[in-house]
Amino acid sequence: MTQRRFDGRVAVITGSGRGLGFAYAELLAGLGAKVVINDNGSSLDGSGKDSSVAQQAVDRIKAAGGEAVACTESVATPEGGKAIVDAALDSWGRIDVLIHNAGNTRFDPLDEITHEAFRSLVDVHMLGAFNVVQPAFPRMKAAGYGRVVLTGSIGGIYTMPQTVHYAMSKASMIGLNNAISVEGNEFGVKSNIILPGAVTRMSEGIDVSQFPPMDPALVAPMVGYLSHEDCAVSAEIFAAVAGRMARVYVTETHGVWQKDWSIDDVASNLAAIRDTSNNFTFHPAEGGFGEHLGQSFGVVGSQG
Repeated sequence: MTQRRFDGRVAVITGSGRGLGFAYAELLAGLGAKVVINDNGSSLDGSGKDSSVAQQAVDRIKAAGGEAVACTESVATPEGGKAIVDAALDSWGRIDVLIHNAGNTRFDPLDEITHEAFRSLVDVHMLGAFNVVQPAFPRMKAAGYGRVVLTGSIGGIYTMPQTVHYAMSKASMIGLNNAISVEGNEFGVKSNIILPGAVTRMSEGIDVSQFPPMDPALVAPMVGYLSHEDCAVSAEIFAAVAGRMARVYVTETHGVWQKDWSIDDVASNLAAIRDTSNNFTFHPAEGGFGEHLGQSFGVVGSQG
């Protein structure tokens, strides 16, 4: 059986000193990729630093015969994001794969959360993604090739209590994913989102005793595929939970057209507006924005 490899490819993986990120790094490095292990070794809430976390991960990869370098810069600033990308360029002169996995977590009620607590997650998850994508994207465009994998979460799709900062940050990956895919389409740059389900240190405080096996290694193959040159999709979202792989996507109903509307009209037509028997599903990287308008105008034309 032929195994897809990454020989000659350079991958930058944020938050890859442990957990899911290290599982991705270990897989890609074992298949020939040169890997930048980026991790500042912070605690779960993002505080503190420990440079040994990234170096220990590098040592493990090298011991297994792989090639890797450590970078302890934070994704939370533009300067840090550039330095992370530069670590790949300085070491190997290129960047082919960018996996933004760095993250932190905390729980704060919506009516009590402080701005500082809110930003502590937004800066790492949402702004952190932009901070590494923005310097990597022009290099990928110039090379005519790139693979980006952003880390979303079912917490950004369905959400849990006391996680407004996490939910907003993870949901924002959809917009960034689409932007990369739309603007990178003609340059061979593809981007997709992983919604990973695994038991890691971020599971602290959650009762996982009844969970099935959820090792990070069960998520890594999907990330590996999305990172590979053979990846056939872009602007898509995939869940990987306990060995289950699935696509998650946005769709819309056919809807209802009327020449004039009142609030009472909306109320009386709500069931038909929400009717899912005839959905429209558009693909961002293949002109989804224009298709949405075209279908909308088509409904107006056929019913009007």
